[in-house]
Amino acid sequence: MTRAILQPPGWAMPRGYVNGVVAEGRHVFVAGQIGWNERCEFASDDLVEQVRQALLNVRAVLREAGAGPEHITRMTWYVTDKREYLSRGKEVGAVFRELIGAYQAAMSAVQVAALMEDRAKVEIEVTAIL
Repeated sequence: MTRAILQPPGWAMPRGYVNGVVAEGRHVFVAGQIGWNERCEFASDDLVEQVRQALLNVRAVLREAGAGPEHITRMTWYVTDKREYLSRGKEVGAVFRELIGAYQAAMSAVQVAALMEDRAKVEIEVTAIL
């Protein structure tokens, strides 16, 4: 894969994402992953723990394609409570860095009224390029 981060001249550096990525290679699309385990069971109703599990799920799907976190070019996060997400940003960021690494993906985060699974607080979908 070839990748370049897109940062227009004069723009402030974003925190927690990049403005854009240009990449060439084989595309992998990961469906929205929520904070339950491989048996579709929630171990926690805590947002940060659900983020951890959702990111572990993303890594597991990527692994099936021979990919890893370093191949992620785009992420979309759907959260049910924007205020909780923002107030726990440092914890979420620490889990992200632990499981994904550096912020090298174009990212969006959107608050939604609900997710399909009632206990889900976050859903994360990913595009990766190998």
